[in-house]
Amino acid sequence: MTYHNPLSSPSDVEGFRMEGAGALSFPMGRMRLESLRPPEDGQEANIVLWCPEDFPADVTVEWDFWPIREPGLCILFFHARGRNGEDLFDLKPRTGPYEQYHHGDLDAYHVSYFRRMWPSERRLHTCNLRKSYGFHLVAQGPDPLPAALDAQGPYAMRLTVRGGEITFAVNDLVSFQWRDDNPLTGGKIGFRQMAPMIGEYANLRVTRH
Repeated sequence: MTYHNPLSSPSDVEGFRMEGAGALSFPMGRMRLESLRPPEDGQEANIVLWCPEDFPADVTVEWDFWPIREPGLCILFFHARGRNGEDLFDLKPRTGPYEQYHHGDLDAYHVSYFRRMWPSERRLHTCNLRKSYGFHLVAQGPDPLPAALDAQGPYAMRLTVRGGEITFAVNDLVSFQWRDDNPLTGGKIGFRQMAPMIGEYANLRVTRH
């Protein structure tokens, strides 16, 4: 069974939940995500947009991505749920600061795949996989995405989780593969951005294995 959402109009994101001061628009027939706050506001300017669906442990998540403005950073949260198995939306409200997601009341994986926020990230582009609760960096690989100025999307993003093995690829180029001996059991997915990043997204597909 596959969940498919074109992310092409406001009706496609009914039921999605924004955390932080973010704005959604669809100027090119695809979902544009940006913060309403200046980057000088630090973590308070960052945003997360959650899909309301819950997904099982073994899935492939695919989406099309366009970097529009940088600096910034993009993350996909996946397998997110409460630390005691609660639905993510039943937990204490979150407002965007990263600490609420890695040291809050939820468990999740998070893959950062467009890391252009700090000078060290711009010197060497990598994709990072972290596991929370906690801020555990468990895997890292190269990020082949160009700078926003040179981008000619869409870029096909694919995350596969099967039997605790997590593989992340961009345009079929594998960035990293890692096996979790104590894997999370599924949950929600969400798109995170650090201001002033602007990204566009389309064709979200989640295939259950």
